[in-house]
Amino acid sequence: MPPAMTDLMDMWAAHSQVSGDNLVSVDFLLPTGIYIQMDVPREATIQHIKLLLWKQAQTYPLFPSLGEMEGHMFECVNQAAVHEELEDETRRLCDVRPFWPMLKLVTRNCGRAERLLDSKIGVLIGKGLHELDALPDQEVKDFRSKMFRISEEKMQRVQLMNWSEWLQACFCPQLEPVVGAAAGTDGVNDKQAETSLKVTIHFDQSQHIKACLQSKECPHLTLVQISSVKDMFEKEISAIGAVVNRKSSNPPLPLPPKRRGPSVSLCLAFPFWLNRTLLVRVQVQVRAGLFHGTELLCKPAVSSESSGRSEHVWNRMLEFDIQVSDLPRMARLCFAVYAIMDKVKKARTSLHYPIAWVNTMVFDYKGQLKTGDITLHSWSSFPDELEEMLNPIGTIQTNPYTENATALHIQFPDYIAHPIVFPPFDKVREPLCAPSITHSKKFHIELKEIMERDPLSQLCENEKDLIWTLRYDCMENFPQSLPKLLLSVKWSKHEDMAQVAALLQIWPKLSPRDALELLDFNYPDQYVREYAVGCLKDMSDEELSQYLLQLVQVLRYEPYYDCALTRFLLDRGQGNRNIGHFLFWHLRSEMHMPAVSVQFSLILEAYCRGSIPHIEVLKKQVEALSKLKSVNELIKLGTIKNVRSKTKEAMLTKEAMMTCLRQSGYTETLSDLHSPLNPSVLLSGINVEKCRYMDSKMKPLWIVYNNKLLGGDTLGIIFKNGDDLRQDMLTLQILRLMDLLWKEANLDLRIVPYGCLATGDRSGLIEVVSSADTIANIQLTSSNVAAAAAFNKDALLNWLKEKNSGDALEKAIEEFTLSCAGYCVATYVLGIGDRHSDNIMVRSTGQLFHIDFGHILGNFKSKFGIKRERVPFILTHDFIHVIQQGKTGNTEKFGSFRNYCEQAYLILRRNGNLFITLFALMLTAGLPELTSVKDIQYLKDSLALGKTDDEALKQFRQKFDEALRESWTTKVNWMAHNVVKDNRS
Repeated sequence: MPPAMTDLMDMWAAHSQVSGDNLVSVDFLLPTGIYIQMDVPREATIQHIKLLLWKQAQTYPLFPSLGEMEGHMFECVNQAAVHEELEDETRRLCDVRPFWPMLKLVTRNCGRAERLLDSKIGVLIGKGLHELDALPDQEVKDFRSKMFRISEEKMQRVQLMNWSEWLQACFCPQLEPVVGAAAGTDGVNDKQAETSLKVTIHFDQSQHIKACLQSKECPHLTLVQISSVKDMFEKEISAIGAVVNRKSSNPPLPLPPKRRGPSVSLCLAFPFWLNRTLLVRVQVQVRAGLFHGTELLCKPAVSSESSGRSEHVWNRMLEFDIQVSDLPRMARLCFAVYAIMDKVKKARTSLHYPIAWVNTMVFDYKGQLKTGDITLHSWSSFPDELEEMLNPIGTIQTNPYTENATALHIQFPDYIAHPIVFPPFDKVREPLCAPSITHSKKFHIELKEIMERDPLSQLCENEKDLIWTLRYDCMENFPQSLPKLLLSVKWSKHEDMAQVAALLQIWPKLSPRDALELLDFNYPDQYVREYAVGCLKDMSDEELSQYLLQLVQVLRYEPYYDCALTRFLLDRGQGNRNIGHFLFWHLRSEMHMPAVSVQFSLILEAYCRGSIPHIEVLKKQVEALSKLKSVNELIKLGTIKNVRSKTKEAMLTKEAMMTCLRQSGYTETLSDLHSPLNPSVLLSGINVEKCRYMDSKMKPLWIVYNNKLLGGDTLGIIFKNGDDLRQDMLTLQILRLMDLLWKEANLDLRIVPYGCLATGDRSGLIEVVSSADTIANIQLTSSNVAAAAAFNKDALLNWLKEKNSGDALEKAIEEFTLSCAGYCVATYVLGIGDRHSDNIMVRSTGQLFHIDFGHILGNFKSKFGIKRERVPFILTHDFIHVIQQGKTGNTEKFGSFRNYCEQAYLILRRNGNLFITLFALMLTAGLPELTSVKDIQYLKDSLALGKTDDEALKQFRQKFDEALRESWTTKVNWMAHNVVKDNRS
């Protein structure tokens, strides 16, 4: 593939200054079919380039047929391989950054203002709006149309605001203090089956289908709702069904013949290459299951084994033992295709080789039971530990990479001549009638014990029956137990569903923190999620910002684009620019993921249309990050050359970096922008002389800014390109929450939750802590021998003495004591590993803090099968030496430190359910060390959930003593790290 124009421009800019060559050869394609090649200035605006082209085009044939110049604009393919319309002609060519030096001149076909806005939004979100226009999905069209109307109304309200209201709505009311942040080390950088599969699905007609009145929304279309008639001669119809108006002039449609529930017929064919991979006599099966969340609604349907090389055909139907009327609104149909390998000697069972999986909703976004033919392109990457190879937690979106994906052709049958719709809320809700049975005290004690369990605790069937029977007791005495009640509902019974819908109307409002759990995948019911969002509306903007990362992730669990959570996030984001800023970046950073690309782009478009004044601010940040990426790629290109002298190589590369940053195009783009890490901070101008790149695999950029608003102080930002920062971002968010919980309990442990933000595919920013250094550097500067530096217990205390004197030293030691206690507890609870001396830093004011969270939840590093980290958390004797102010017998200070640790631990225990919930909501984010519920089990163990406070405190004290007793192993690891580091330098 030819090199991108971006690389060419950067190479010219950095290495061709001597020749003064500042022109770019560009190919121009005219709508008349004329091709023109000409050299244009790389820093010229699009408008100027168009003038040059127009002048040149006058000498070519068919020029008069072009018409007016203003009626045309340029198009290109940008560096992201996305078609882009260059409506904004004030941009320079070097800022446009086309993938290949080619511009196409096209005729404008609509209002320029609308085209300009669409172009800006497309560039901003990284996906051209024409791609959304081309999608044949009616749900996409309806969502965009609805959001367009809402956005227009929003902007009209903004125009009517006075200055005070506008400032409050558009800008952060409180400026957060700029706390520097840590520079972490680079993390470790981490074929889809090309097959053709055809599956035909038939939902047989159910005896429980009854007619409904003509739809009010669509008079010309008769809609039939799902209903349940226990007996055709009974007068009473279940609440889940449609109540037929006996006086209506529209008579009910006749009932279909009595048959079983949904059924599936299958036909499967593999391409030649896959047949060879699966051997000659391969047997293939298809498994299908109906799910509500993770609950299997009935026994999975499994095809018979089919042998053959190219075609696999099943002539019988796969039936599900459930009536259509009992299907919940959010039921999803999950498929798994797998090959059965021949039995191996010494093995009693055959080996099942997974091939593909795919999911689809049974009802569409309008609530209609799906009918007709649907093609689903499946996914070939299977999560670990799947039951029966079905993946209900997986996306319902089909694989956009259709060429390498197994295709499933599904046919939903037409039951009757009219669409069947799930009944509206007023028809679903069943009148509540609390049972008059008096339960014994024993049952209430058992219920209380169940309700106090953590979210990971499993409920047996007897316990579920008890909870459901005592549901009114739960509502009155344990309202926070709603998640456990919902897990006890039999979602395959429409009577239970109707009861839940009614209960939610009278259930006391939960606190926002408790309501977060209801957004987990286990609770897909529409009314449950609407109830949860209703509880979240009580959140302050500050609290919402704290949980925004999880709220964006659980959008993955929403099967339809228009939902309560999407509207809530858009409303709050457009009402507060700080929330809108991070909502934008959390969404945009995952636009490269095919499972959420369309969904997130739709939400981003809706946000931008309702926050037009914010577009230019965000656009400036996107352009700045693009520039930093090009600088990073330039450095990587320079460092891979075979240069004998590493010193000479580094000097040449740094010079190229400096030259690049000094260019006017880079200087202007990288200056005077709001920091993506903190929109309250304005990054004024780069201090080029202090900028550098770090000597690690991905060559992160260390960018230093001068800031007039900070009294002339500098502010550092690290740009990483090639590392996934999302796990660091999650860990720092939890540290920030711990800090908040401790402060709420009047315990300030001086935590430094520095800024970290993922901005794209394996790229992002990290704040740099001011006046801080690593333990490794502090130790190495105190000793001439790297191997001995780790064992110098006076190094850290002496460093603090150099930075502080008198009362300032005493305060610095107190800061160290408090922060050390906080991070000891936090790193133990979160199971943070890879704690070498370059991953722990100390500020000159005494605050200790940890950086680089590539290993969490007990995933400690090992070598040759031997654990390198043997302590539950880092507590070395040189830390104790500082805490005791250099006095060996100062047990009072050490006793205070230990007491801080115990207090902090007990506070976190009281909020254990919240931590479990927040990690559970991140399960589908794709983090390498958070892929299943088993990973979260570490939190339950470290917090000793299920034990009394006394038992938990005893466990923590044992871990504390272990950390102190085995601290010598930490010193040995640090010594090895220092030696390796010294040899590299």
